[in-house]
Amino acid sequence: MKYLVQFSRLFVGILFIISGLIKLNDPVGFSYKLDEYFSPTVFDMPFLFPFTLALALFVVILEVVLGVMLLVGFKVKFTVWSLLLLILFFTFLTFYSAYFDVVKDCGCFGDALKLTPWQSFTKDIVLLFFVLILFFGQKYIKPLFNEKFAIISSVLGLFASCFLGYYVINHLPVIDFRAFAVGKNIQKGMEYPAGAQKSVYEMIFVYKVNGVNKEFTDKQLMSIPEGATFIERKDKLITEGYIPPIHDFTLEKDGTDYVTEILNEEKMIFLVMYDLGKSDPEGLSKMEAFHQEAKSKGYKVIAVSSSDKTTIEKVKKENEMTFDFYFCDVTTLKTIERSNPSIVVLQKGTVTQKAHYNDINKLKL
Repeated sequence: MKYLVQFSRLFVGILFIISGLIKLNDPVGFSYKLDEYFSPTVFDMPFLFPFTLALALFVVILEVVLGVMLLVGFKVKFTVWSLLLLILFFTFLTFYSAYFDVVKDCGCFGDALKLTPWQSFTKDIVLLFFVLILFFGQKYIKPLFNEKFAIISSVLGLFASCFLGYYVINHLPVIDFRAFAVGKNIQKGMEYPAGAQKSVYEMIFVYKVNGVNKEFTDKQLMSIPEGATFIERKDKLITEGYIPPIHDFTLEKDGTDYVTEILNEEKMIFLVMYDLGKSDPEGLSKMEAFHQEAKSKGYKVIAVSSSDKTTIEKVKKENEMTFDFYFCDVTTLKTIERSNPSIVVLQKGTVTQKAHYNDINKLKL
């Protein structure tokens, strides 16, 4: 039992630290995942939306600190109880996601490692097993070296985690695991490899029949009762095929998609503002001056947003912006960059530089 507890201590502690640090590298991305859980289609808790970033930071810092405390043997009873409650909570979430097929990726390891809901649930069951070993074998967990070392290590872990969280929120993730990282080419990210299987969908038509919404496949259209009212058409996934790292990427203006044209530009800059209603006013105020500087050095500068035309015109007027706005899906924009607004520099579709609006002066044009 003693050796089993020590193995569990190493396994759980290291895994919690790694998982926490990966998410702490990108807490904004983890907060987007919490938004999914709080959405109307999952737990329907919209009142928590304003607090998702704070909750994300709390959870990931807690993961790292508990992992450190377990390894050094500090406050064993508190640590083990906290780990047990945390893993029970995570297990519930991943089971709910998998069983009801609502959140496709729990975000356990951020963008570094994508797990399906059932894989995430299995991972949590394995972790729960080892945490229970720790729970029933607490007496075998002693401080590493001595109590003073355990206290200092735990406090340093807490301060280091808080500093990393503060840094990446006010700048950018230290390591970028996304498909739009510096050095990645957007066109290649959208390609399908030769022979790759594409996803198969079935068209579902929803009609209101005698006051009740009923679904019909395209093969059942002839059986729709007379007088039924059409509600919507949706696509049901039958077989999931290869999904390119970059998909749903558009650059639309006045109903026309300019992706091919814009990604072939030699000197291109995107000002990413996924939601102008949530954009930082300080960041917005810097965009026009940067636009003029980049323009004088031969760059084509455009803003990319998912906001509606009324909001765009309002923000352009307030900040005296003269660059054009193009539409892109909000989820895609959140994937491109975490700060709102942010700057992405490209050369023929290849990302060469990225910057938070706080670091706009560090860009080399």
